[in-house]
Amino acid sequence: MTLTLADLVGYTDDGLDADLARWFGDSEPVLVPAETRSAKPFLERLAPADAAALAAFDRRVRSGRLPQFLDIFDWSYAFGFAGNGCRILDADYTTELTDDDVFSVGADGGGNLYVVLTTGQVAVWFHEEEVLEGGTRFDNLDVFLWSYVRYRAVRAGKLALSEVEADFTTLGQDGALAEDLGLLSLMQPRSHRVRRRRGAHGTSDRSW
Repeated sequence: MTLTLADLVGYTDDGLDADLARWFGDSEPVLVPAETRSAKPFLERLAPADAAALAAFDRRVRSGRLPQFLDIFDWSYAFGFAGNGCRILDADYTTELTDDDVFSVGADGGGNLYVVLTTGQVAVWFHEEEVLEGGTRFDNLDVFLWSYVRYRAVRAGKLALSEVEADFTTLGQDGALAEDLGLLSLMQPRSHRVRRRRGAHGTSDRSW
């Protein structure tokens, strides 16, 4: 049966827990301080399905029971860009966004943050250029989390790439399919932890 984006609506609330228990049940739990920035103001800027996904994820992050799988720490979850002296440039390198426009949900292991946008998309904030990558995005948080859990499970040797490769391709997410930087490329045996990306300012390293 072909997997579609519609099949993944509600995944964060209905399927994430079971997948994490299956592949990451022995991982340390996510712990963030009680004073971590609230997601509520940002939720009001999202469409209902996107708000439901982020609210479900936020509850799990703050529960103290979510297995660690996305580098979710006090410095990467609900990150305050302005308070830390960081800019947020959109992919055009011209439009400047604010903390009201993004909500970070974790990091990629190389200092780059995954952020939810008000469109519902999930993008990488590339720290070297303080820019939101344009060609590596996911349509929404549900499909991002579904994809990232499987990416980490493959990298950990707990899931065979052959079991998920067709679904990654069918879902058609730039964040999975982008050459070199996409999750599918990074699951291939030839992949390395440091990838090259080309932005408006030339070629830079993006670490994984």
